[in-house]
Amino acid sequence: MEMVITEHIEITPGVCGGKPRIAGHRIKVQDIVIWYEEMGMSPDEILYHHPSISLADVYAALAYYHDHREEIRRQLREDEAFAREMQAQTPSLLQEKLKHRNA
Repeated sequence: MEMVITEHIEITPGVCGGKPRIAGHRIKVQDIVIWYEEMGMSPDEILYHHPSISLADVYAALAYYHDHREEIRRQLREDEAFAREMQAQTPSLLQEKLKHRNA
């Protein structure tokens, strides 16, 4: 049996943090998951916004996600925690300007 998903998904150390991604692109599987599950985009809408990938790539990413759900969910949680940490360490310049303006 041919392993079709390997034509569409690759993991390369040093590229996209070593996270699974669409082969030949920097679009991570977790990006597809966010667009599909959290933003409610259909596979066709994802393809419309990213015409350099194929519909098969989108479905392969979703299949990969369902086969590795816990791993992808853990990566999403870690990325969200990192973003919150960076946001807490780096105050918004806009918020600072608005504070001074309203003071």
